[in-house]
Amino acid sequence: MKRDIFSEEHDLFRNAFRSFVEREVVPNQARWREDGIVDRETWRKAGEAGFLCPWMEEEHGGAGGDFLHSAIIMEELAHVYESGFAMSLHSDIVVPYIHEFGNAAQKKKWLPGCASGELITAVGMTEPGTGSDLAGISTTARLDGDEYVINGAKTFISNGQLCDLVIMACRTGGPEEDAHRSLSLIVVEAGTPGFTKGKKLEKMGMDSQDTSELSFEDCRVPAANLLGAPGGGFIMLMKKLQQERLAVAIAAQACAAQALQDTITYTHERKAFGRSISKFQNTQFKLAECATQVEIGQVFIDRLLKAHCSGEYLVKECSMAKLWHTEMLGKVVDECLQLFGGYGYMLEYPIARAYMDARVQRIYAGTSEIMKVIIAKQLGL
Repeated sequence: MKRDIFSEEHDLFRNAFRSFVEREVVPNQARWREDGIVDRETWRKAGEAGFLCPWMEEEHGGAGGDFLHSAIIMEELAHVYESGFAMSLHSDIVVPYIHEFGNAAQKKKWLPGCASGELITAVGMTEPGTGSDLAGISTTARLDGDEYVINGAKTFISNGQLCDLVIMACRTGGPEEDAHRSLSLIVVEAGTPGFTKGKKLEKMGMDSQDTSELSFEDCRVPAANLLGAPGGGFIMLMKKLQQERLAVAIAAQACAAQALQDTITYTHERKAFGRSISKFQNTQFKLAECATQVEIGQVFIDRLLKAHCSGEYLVKECSMAKLWHTEMLGKVVDECLQLFGGYGYMLEYPIARAYMDARVQRIYAGTSEIMKVIIAKQLGL
C-alpha cells in the first residue's frame, strides 16, 4: 500500500539523507564494525547537514522539522543495516529530555551542540543489577551545597565511549522514601572528575555501537545540572519512554522490510536443481508470510506516527508496537536467512548481521515481557 503520511518536503528530506548515507555511512560501515565505534566526524557532518534533532526549533540550532523527519532517518539507516550510528538514540530519545524538561539556561548551554554534533548524548538508566525495573536503580546523587555527589555504575550504555553528556537516573532521596519519587535526572558532562568511561562491551550484534560501562565515584556535578524538580525523574522517564519504544518499532519495521526485499532479490538470482529458488513453493509460501507481516506492520506504524505527531499519548499502542514489531523482525530475518542457505551464515552477507542485530530489539527499551505487563495494565487487567 502507498504510504500517505509524508509530505513533499519530507520526500525531499529523505532523498537528501539517503545521499548522505550513501556518501558518509555506507563507505565506512566495515571499518566502524571493526573499530566498534562510529567516527565523531560523521556525527559532526550529520549535524552540519541538519540531520541531528531535525524536529528541534531553529532557535536551538535544529532544522525546525517534526518527528516524521526523525522517522525517515531511522528508516534509511535500517535500509543499509546500520545499527551502530545511534542518531535516533541521540536525537529522539536523549535530547528530548533536555528539550522538554530543561530550563532556559540548560537549553541554551546544551541544545545547540546536540544539534550540531559537537555534543553526543547518552542516557544512564540500566545498572549491573537493574534492567527494566527503574524502581531498583541504586546510583545515588547526594546534594552537598551547590553540587550533587554521584556514586554508582551504569552498564549497556549506547554511545558510552562517544558521549559528551549523560542524562543520569539517580536516587536523590533517602532509603525511606518512595522508590519512584526519589528518582531524579541529572546531566553529567564528560571530563567531570569521578566520571569514568569503562570498557567497551563485546556484543554478538550491533558491532559499530560503542556500548559501554560507566562508573561514578564521588563525581561532583553542579546542582544546576538537575533536570526538572528533584524526585521528578520517574515521571519524566515514563513520559519519554513511549517515543523510545516507538522509535525501536520504526527501525524494526524498516529492517524487516529491507531484509524481505533483499531476500526476494536473492531468491530470484540463486539457482538450485536447474531453476531459481523463487520458483519453489516453499520459498513462495515463506516469503508470502513474511510480506504479509511486513505490510500489516507498516500500516500500524504509520497510524502510530500520525497519532504521535498529533500529540496523542500512546502508552498501550507504543508498547504494542515495540512488542509486535521486534518479535516480527526476529521471525522475518530468521525465515529470510534460511532462504540464503549457507551464505546466510556468512558475515559478508547483510542478512547475517541483521539476524544478530535483531535479537537485542526484544530486550532493550523494555523487554517483550515488560511490554506485555504494560499492555495488560492498560487493559485493566
